Amino acid sequence: MEQQPTTGARVPPRDDPRAAIETVFRLESPRVIAAVARVVRDVGLAEELAQDALVAALERWPHDGVPDNPGAWLTATAKHRAVDLVRRRETYARKLAEIGRDLETAAPPPEPTASYDPDDIDDDLLRLVFTACHPVLSAEARIALTLRLLGGLTTAEIARAFLVPEPTVAQRIVRAKRTLATRNIAFEVPNGPDREARLGSVLDVIYLIFNEGYAATAGDDLLRPALCEDALRLARQLAALMPKEPEVHGLAALLEFQASRTSTRTDPDGVPVLLQDQNRRRWNRMLIARGVAALSRAGATATGAPGPYALQAAIAACHAHAYTYEETDWPTIATLYGLLVARTRSAVVELNRAVAVSMAEGPAPALEIVDALAGEPALRDYHLLPSVRGDLLLRLGRTAEARTEFARAAALTANERERELLLRRAEQAGDRGDA
Repeated sequence: MEQQPTTGARVPPRDDPRAAIETVFRLESPRVIAAVARVVRDVGLAEELAQDALVAALERWPHDGVPDNPGAWLTATAKHRAVDLVRRRETYARKLAEIGRDLETAAPPPEPTASYDPDDIDDDLLRLVFTACHPVLSAEARIALTLRLLGGLTTAEIARAFLVPEPTVAQRIVRAKRTLATRNIAFEVPNGPDREARLGSVLDVIYLIFNEGYAATAGDDLLRPALCEDALRLARQLAALMPKEPEVHGLAALLEFQASRTSTRTDPDGVPVLLQDQNRRRWNRMLIARGVAALSRAGATATGAPGPYALQAAIAACHAHAYTYEETDWPTIATLYGLLVARTRSAVVELNRAVAVSMAEGPAPALEIVDALAGEPALRDYHLLPSVRGDLLLRLGRTAEARTEFARAAALTANERERELLLRRAEQAGDRGDA
């Protein structure tokens, strides 16, 4: 079993504009929202203007064709509408006093064919994530809003990811946007104590965005590479911005290690490839080297015990250093997971520890750990619980029970690729039982 995280995207043909628009919305909406939020200083309004730009694309692209740079087209269109809206709602001079010198000195909005500066967009994304993680919002609201705005997830996908009702997530997002607007929260990367106060939430949401790209909660594809790329870029920026924060480096290291094997997690047809079957010669050694360097910085800046992200990075480093699956240092990984459980008290982390224990000590003691998790509310609808249990049962020769567990896991996942894999494993378990 691969440690659950505890690039280029497939673009539709240019002669299929509706499919292209759907893909662009997934890939580009965070950048469009972030760029527009810098103008209007209201993330809710920015999201509406991004949607308006998509409507314009739906109207024009079927006739004019998909532009060479659809993301730039959407960004320019949304910014143009944002400036028009600002000028309509209030006098130009009064609004300039609120939004600063940028709008006053900016050139007129370009036609929706202009390109954009990637570095500027990255800065906007960082501002957006810090704004969405403002302490005036609850922890649940911060996560939901950031996954919505930066992760591009639908309300239904966020609800599935956190095992809560969809209306609950919808209410959190609406209230969060309203709170940021009514409190007039600045669209910025804060300094000093304010930055430190938001750092934990920022790290969590960057991690969750990467997770959604690394193992999508729903859809036809296991991977959403653009989300991995955005999260990794944000983590690197944050590490440069806060060089003395060990957990920032720990998160950066973790994402570097995880990203190093992204290209081997599926075959050319998009079918998931288990960790033990991945071609490690294709793991990206440059990203692994970056991960090693970031993990070293995390250790050098730490003044106490390693934090959760540094521990996860150390686990990922164990995988990265093993040139074959058989060389993996499972006892060390199991020990690191034990430390991580003590820090996080997370049922999901304990499930991952069970996988490591199964490799270090055998499936029987690991099954005891998994069975003890059966009553955990957080894992009630988590497909990896029966998936791990099925794997352990299979290794113990209890094939009929394993088949049942794999089938149950397949029924719980909303990702089509994972469902296919789990159903195939259920079928294989049945074949072994019949043999």
